[in-house]
Amino acid sequence: MIDPDDRTPGEPQGDHQGDHQAEHQPVSLLLLMPNMVTLIGMSFGLTAIRFAIEGRFSAAVFLILLAGLADGLDGLLARRMGAESAMGAQLDSLSDFLCFGVAPAILIYQVHLAATGGMGWTFALLFAAATCLRLARFNVLSGAADTTKEAKRHFIGVPAPAGAFLGLLPVFLTQAGLSAPGDAPTLVAIWLALVGVLMISKLKTLSPKTVKVPRRLVAVILFATVTVIGLSLTRPWYILVILALAYLATVLHAIIRARGQLFR
Repeated sequence: MIDPDDRTPGEPQGDHQGDHQAEHQPVSLLLLMPNMVTLIGMSFGLTAIRFAIEGRFSAAVFLILLAGLADGLDGLLARRMGAESAMGAQLDSLSDFLCFGVAPAILIYQVHLAATGGMGWTFALLFAAATCLRLARFNVLSGAADTTKEAKRHFIGVPAPAGAFLGLLPVFLTQAGLSAPGDAPTLVAIWLALVGVLMISKLKTLSPKTVKVPRRLVAVILFATVTVIGLSLTRPWYILVILALAYLATVLHAIIRARGQLFR
């Protein structure tokens, strides 16, 4: 029972009782599924860190990719089931920082930058910090009431999962046999810094939610999707390199468009 003296002056007597009852209302297990998927994704990211430290680089990459799938799935489930909540949003951001900021930074450091010592670790930290800043800004913009429709049509800066995917490109090249572990650490460090800048930039980047496909190309895209999946089973690292370069091309296109608008 709530002590009447605990109520603020002018507060209706039933308010505390209603809140107390709401806290003890049972919650459907289905509504917890988005948060469960988020925690599963977080587990993938944390295990990826362990595998990176142990030198199991292929497994670490695989788990980070699985975390990316979980990140897309939890948001989709939350929207479809009407289970979006402030707690779910915060949980998702914390998981994203671990999976797409910390895990890739440690993995890239272990594969390419460990021999450089403090210099390499500094760039790994910068990448993780950029991911954290990107996620914090996303949370602020998502909660802003004056967010424009134009802003909702694009991502502002490269999203954290895509940033992790781009950041891992040197690891993809190594696993594909196109480079050796520890090759060109300076270039890898610069690459990490560039991806970090893209994440915290105000560049309008592609959002899959707004992409519309002409009907005449639907069959072609479906066939290409099946082809990519098939090749992923036999040449996964080459496919990951190609996909990373394809996304990088969309970012470069966005940069060119942004520069063109500046000079209009």
